[in-house]
Amino acid sequence: MAERRPLTREELSAELHALSRRYWDKHPFHVRLHAGGCGPREIRSWVANRWYYQRHLSQKNAAIVANCPLPEIRRRWLARISYQDGRTAAEGGLHDWIVLGEAVGLSREELLDERHVLRGTRFAVDSYVAFCRTRPWLEGAAAALTELFSPQHMTARVQAWREHYDWIAPAGMAYFDSRIPVVEQDSSWTLDVVLTHSVTREQQEASIAALAFKCDVLGAILDAVDYASSCTQLGCVRFNCAQLNCPQPNGAR
Repeated sequence: MAERRPLTREELSAELHALSRRYWDKHPFHVRLHAGGCGPREIRSWVANRWYYQRHLSQKNAAIVANCPLPEIRRRWLARISYQDGRTAAEGGLHDWIVLGEAVGLSREELLDERHVLRGTRFAVDSYVAFCRTRPWLEGAAAALTELFSPQHMTARVQAWREHYDWIAPAGMAYFDSRIPVVEQDSSWTLDVVLTHSVTREQQEASIAALAFKCDVLGAILDAVDYASSCTQLGCVRFNCAQLNCPQPNGAR
């Protein structure tokens, strides 16, 4: 059987962009979140679980750098670690996410000790880090292309939160306000890297599969948070709603 031809750059780009249908902005929880349908407990749960993802971004980026033999790629990718970790503990993406946690009513202590992180979130994020450590660097880079879909989604989130959740302290929006222009630049560069270095059909299909996997990682995080939000119907045995300032014992409303 004849070997299938590689996709053109335009065809591969179209295949990658088409995966926007699997991005987590379509998830019922995010739809409800942006429509103003979430209560404080749900928003705190989302922020606390996203913290676990945020905390591991530098580790997955370091794994991509470690696997990459190209110094020009490593130099540019290292900037992601510097951005997320900051030059000091008082700056960077992690610092801004802690500020967001405090803005929605989570103490720094409960965010950092990860008491609210759900097992589904842990499995999803840990699998993403393991993927970037064990797969070729190009697949790790392709997995990061969810950033193609995120700027518009983050912009909509900021607008929705300011409209529907005026109880959230304005300082909490700093992460999104600073992140949007950065991710717009990163996504264009990363897409070019993936299109340039995915030469064979096998590499191209691996890049597409990597981005699909990352979409599933993000979706799994929301699955866990969404399931936990329904725990009032499950007796609230597992999810410790009181720790997220649920107004009544065992999360009853």
